[in-house]
Amino acid sequence: MKSIENPRSDKAQDECGVFGFYNNDGLDSIAVTHDALYGLQHRGQISAGITVNNGGDFSTVKELGMVSEVFPPKVLAKLKSGKITVGHVRYTSNQSLDRAANQPLVLRYREGSLAISANGAITNFPEIRKELERGGAIFQSNSNAELMGYVIATERCSTDNLEDAVLRAMDKLKGAYSTVICAPSRLIGFRDMYGFRPLCIGKLSNSYIITSESCVIDSIGGKFIRDVAPGEMVVIDEDGFHSYFQQKKSDKTSLCIFEYVYIARPDSVIDGVSVHTSRIRAGELLYKEYPIDADMVCGVPDSGIIAAEGYAKASGIPFGMGFMKNKYIGRKAGTGMEKKKRLMQTKLTALKSNVEGKRIVVIDDSIVRGETTRHIVRLLREAGAKEVHILISSPPFVAPCYFGVDIRDKENLIATRMTIPEIRESIGADSLGYLSVESLRESVKGADIDLCDGCFTERYAAEVPTTFFVDKYANKINKK
Repeated sequence: MKSIENPRSDKAQDECGVFGFYNNDGLDSIAVTHDALYGLQHRGQISAGITVNNGGDFSTVKELGMVSEVFPPKVLAKLKSGKITVGHVRYTSNQSLDRAANQPLVLRYREGSLAISANGAITNFPEIRKELERGGAIFQSNSNAELMGYVIATERCSTDNLEDAVLRAMDKLKGAYSTVICAPSRLIGFRDMYGFRPLCIGKLSNSYIITSESCVIDSIGGKFIRDVAPGEMVVIDEDGFHSYFQQKKSDKTSLCIFEYVYIARPDSVIDGVSVHTSRIRAGELLYKEYPIDADMVCGVPDSGIIAAEGYAKASGIPFGMGFMKNKYIGRKAGTGMEKKKRLMQTKLTALKSNVEGKRIVVIDDSIVRGETTRHIVRLLREAGAKEVHILISSPPFVAPCYFGVDIRDKENLIATRMTIPEIRESIGADSLGYLSVESLRESVKGADIDLCDGCFTERYAAEVPTTFFVDKYANKINKK
């Protein structure tokens, strides 16, 4: 099995994007879902998949690769439009890339078939899996979707309908999950009681959409209706739209604040706040905290650009292009530090004519290990920049994320090993500043639900596990 180099390898990654479509208008559901997955590609570049339900007959295409690679025209032609369709794009931290974990995952059990697309992380995964294995369950992968499918199927054997089975499963599953299910006669979407990962509802004519981000609804010409509430299950069937809530409730909701900083697309609105607006605000607040005298402000493509515009607006310093990004590198086979170094060198180049002789303020969204930031400073120095000031539109990462973002090894976070002055010296910048937690929260003021900033503060709304799940494919345990 080939290994794939992640083009965003020195960034904190999200764990996938989901899409569900209930076709009331005789539309080409395959074309709609295929287009929607392009709108979700930023949430996962490792694999993609589509499952369509044609009168109870489930057909699936899924494989490692980007959407364009998995679904060439000949492959799309093999899938016939149907009543209910679900799609998925996947990110994984595994270097071995278990194909069995590709989604949608289709399960066939006593009551019929289910196709599941999930995003998030089940924190009581080991306990539930051991319980199911003692009952005879045989797992093909380490995916959350497969575990969720088993729990739902088990609950369905003792309930009158699928809706009750899903609600019972939600009470058992701890952690983060935003999930869509294609059932024989209905589309189901549900979100954990904390609301860690986004999930929203839209319409395309008379057809319904359930997906991770509102930008997807816009991209296919639909209309955003609302977000799925924490702890809510929505069901679309021939009788229309239905809403239910799980029995267990949390005293506090906890949407991941890093969705606004980096993960989500700028044209999304999540729980009442525009991602683009929040990043502009973050840049403006950065200037309040770090008013630097400089000749130009630039952002690191792509996620630092909007915050840089906010900083330029607040400071009056001209905004300019500091870098050119090679958008045609894509994914690369192979691993190792040398491969990553070559990829970094060819991905970004400094725009010498724009930075030479100038004092440059560079805005980026985060620093994880520091390699990329060090490379960025070096590029600008070699291009003749007089001064290089690095500002980060989020606080330092100091703790793991247990709820769907790939920040696991605390030892690999540069901010846990060095002070800010030491980091500045390590990356070679003239100055370094991080946005404060208070200002980051101010940048997303107006959100409909509370926010989780545990990776910046070590304060979590939900119970956290003592260890991460043992991944037999990666052959390692990531400990807190």
